[in-house]
Amino acid sequence: MPPAHPLDDDKLREECGVFGVVGVTDAANFVALGLHALQHRGQEAGGIVTHDAETGFNQARRMGLVRDNFTSADTMQILPGTIGIGHVRYSTAGSKGQTAIRDVQPFFGEFSMGGAAIAHNGNITNAMSLRRELIERGSIFQSSSDSECIIHLMARSMGRTIPDRMEEALRKVEGAFSIVAMTRTKLIGCRDPLGVRPLVLGKIGDGWALASETCALDIIGAEFVREIKPGEMVVITAEKGVESHFPFRPNRARFCIFEHVYFSRPDSILGGRSVYETRENIGRELAKEAPVDADLVCPVPDSGTPAAIGYSLQSGIPYAMGIIRNQYMGRTFIEPTESIRNMGVRLKLNVNRALIKGKRVILVDDSVVRGTTSRKIKEMILDAGAAEVHFRIASPPTAWPCFYGVDTPQREKLLAATMSEEEMQTHLGVDSLKFISLDGLYRAVGEAKGRDKNAPAYCDACFSGEYPVAPSDMIEQGFQAKTAAE
Repeated sequence: MPPAHPLDDDKLREECGVFGVVGVTDAANFVALGLHALQHRGQEAGGIVTHDAETGFNQARRMGLVRDNFTSADTMQILPGTIGIGHVRYSTAGSKGQTAIRDVQPFFGEFSMGGAAIAHNGNITNAMSLRRELIERGSIFQSSSDSECIIHLMARSMGRTIPDRMEEALRKVEGAFSIVAMTRTKLIGCRDPLGVRPLVLGKIGDGWALASETCALDIIGAEFVREIKPGEMVVITAEKGVESHFPFRPNRARFCIFEHVYFSRPDSILGGRSVYETRENIGRELAKEAPVDADLVCPVPDSGTPAAIGYSLQSGIPYAMGIIRNQYMGRTFIEPTESIRNMGVRLKLNVNRALIKGKRVILVDDSVVRGTTSRKIKEMILDAGAAEVHFRIASPPTAWPCFYGVDTPQREKLLAATMSEEEMQTHLGVDSLKFISLDGLYRAVGEAKGRDKNAPAYCDACFSGEYPVAPSDMIEQGFQAKTAAE
């Protein structure tokens, strides 16, 4: 697969999206639609598994986008059945940037009581130690994915049913996971005890659906029922409906706050809140915390748009589309020579010169990771004749890597890990640079008093360095987690 576009290399990226249905005719078609709606969560590869009474389990795993792989009649005909699950992938564990077909989910296993398929969103932080232990006991792995550990743990369980085996396996897993799985008749969904990654339940006719986000329910015309609770496992059949279990020790939820900032689609609902409205609130908080005299508020499209609208509404400074995104430029279409790489951002974004010339411009973006794209965008704005460029960032400085299912550079490659805000401003060459505070971000997502330092309501490790689940594999490799003194 060709390398991702240079603009995307400077963004944090989610690992996966998961989707499943039961009790519908032609389940694969529903799964394909759901995965299409979740494509923003993973663009490298996708897979679908279904079960049909006559043909048994059927599967198709492909590299690339859903629209290119799961729309033809030939492909969908090999996926009959009334139950199915699917997965879209962007690799974080395993061979980063080099996804092999063997790593594409869902994974399938045959057990004494029948077959089961599983798809996982998140990251298992003790996968390396689990893998070593399983291999020493005779397990043979077929992929480099951490998710395969769950299948092997299930195979070694003595549980009488597949849901029992899954419960036992997941009790040995650390980290973050939202899972959809299936047997011949059962659709299973589960979230880790902290509920770091999202999973929602929907109703469609006489059937049921599970999805990473509510936007995937919308596309199939399903009614949003509720979120799967942290630490909850649901077992769903067409005949009995939803049965709920809580196999884990109760824990205080720590949902990923970056889902509100960037990962989730703006038309999704998280925790009963519109993602779009939350991002607009982030922009409003940012305008309160970091005002500046300017002529225009412009988003870095598309992820900065709702926050820029909020900043404009709060500040009274006009909102304008000062940067236009080429919607059809997904990946570099020319051989990426050095000269073409230097054009990378211009292939995807172009400045509206007539609007920008002579103006003091506030650029609103969702985050600064390495800073490479921010510098190029600033240069484009100045080349177009802007009088001043001010960056306002709709998240706190990203100074720590995520180990829960988000692709994050090593800490030393994160700009905020090695520079202060003032140093970053100088490095980027802008007239001013301000990030929303962590308290401001919490207020924007509905925590009126800001962040409770003793009991934060979200996982914000990428900003605070406080990991709710110790990244044991990474610590074993020498990663220095934040100390209490810091």
